[in-house]
This record gives sequence, structure tokens and C-alpha cells, in this order.
Amino acid sequence: MAKDVLCEVNNCTYWGDGNQCHADAIYVVSRKGDKASTSEETDCKTFEPGI
Repeated sequence: MAKDVLCEVNNCTYWGDGNQCHADAIYVVSRKGDKASTSEETDCKTFEPGI
């Protein structure tokens, strides 16, 4: 498992200093069925907009 999960979306509830993701779990899905060929074909379902 990855030691550090980075995120550059600083308006996400789980975003932390140094672009660290503070979510307990990350949920990523493919927009093209159950397989993706590139990162552009995926979406992060963990994102929640911050206040």
C-alpha cells in the first residue's frame, strides 16, 4: 500500500498541507467500465468539496 497519497485539489475536505490526502480510504472508479487504460479514464469518488 502507498505510504503517501498526494492530492493537489486544495478545496477537497481531505486535502492537507504538502498536498497530503487525509482520507481514511480512497475510492477510484473507471469511467469506461471495469478497466481503465489511462488516468484520464478514472474519477476519484473520495472527493468532497471543502467549506
